[in-house]
Amino acid sequence: MSSKIAVVLVRGLIGMRPEFRETLKRLKLSRKNNCVVLENKQELIGMVTKVKDFVTWGPITAETDAKLAKKMIEGVARLNPPRKGFGRKGIKKPFTMGGALGNRGEKMDDLVMRMIYDGR
Repeated sequence: MSSKIAVVLVRGLIGMRPEFRETLKRLKLSRKNNCVVLENKQELIGMVTKVKDFVTWGPITAETDAKLAKKMIEGVARLNPPRKGFGRKGIKKPFTMGGALGNRGEKMDDLVMRMIYDGR
């Protein structure tokens, strides 16, 4: 199991309950398509699962972590929307049902790499 996980905010903050907004603030996620890399610790995983209906997360490889580190400002990477979208069912369904939300497991690397592209 990887020692680091990437968390990407998929949905916006408008209309969100204050306790979820505060948790996202503590995770440094303030805008759509922002990404943070966290240590795989139980208390941080608890915060991420609390906001599971707004974020997607999963373990990342060292290569992906290095690419994200180049884009990070104060621990937050501003990424582009993913090429070919988040999933066929959109951003309101869990990943297990074909959507974008929740734990992606090993497929998180693929999503992050699709969001890092430089426009070529």
